[in-house]
Amino acid sequence: MFDPTIFDNLKVGIENAVYDLDNLDEVIRVTDRKDLLDMATFSRTFSLRFELSLQPEASAEICLETGVRDLAAEILDNSEDEPGCELKLRFYKNMTDASVECPALAQIVEDIWKPELSPIQTIRYIHGDEPLLLHNTIELLFPRKINEEQMSDIPNILEFMLRTLEELNQV
Repeated sequence: MFDPTIFDNLKVGIENAVYDLDNLDEVIRVTDRKDLLDMATFSRTFSLRFELSLQPEASAEICLETGVRDLAAEILDNSEDEPGCELKLRFYKNMTDASVECPALAQIVEDIWKPELSPIQTIRYIHGDEPLLLHNTIELLFPRKINEEQMSDIPNILEFMLRTLEELNQV
């Protein structure tokens, strides 16, 4: 019988919690879902992107990743390694003035998450667009891998993501 990996178990937990907020509570609307297996690097990525049902200006993405080293350590039951997954959170917000809005958005994320690693903001735009619209991706990375022991943290993470979206929508 197939023994699910840490990645599989976390993926199902995240999926269930997010889709409950979409289908049952109708608080969010899922706008994208990716479940990828990269055969070149033997890595896996799962992500769900969503927005608040009543405030679709900003969106959020929860992303789970694992690589061959963690998968192999788990499947081979290697006691020297501690297998796990990387969790990345992304927030997407359009803006017009990076010099004003980027510090405000960074402050919102810092106040809510109090992250160990500073959020990374990546700005992109389409050359020739008038008026110029900037697409900001705010990424939160975590310094440690997660595993099934953090499964109970998923509802809290999603609650923080919803709060972040509410505040980002006000900027």
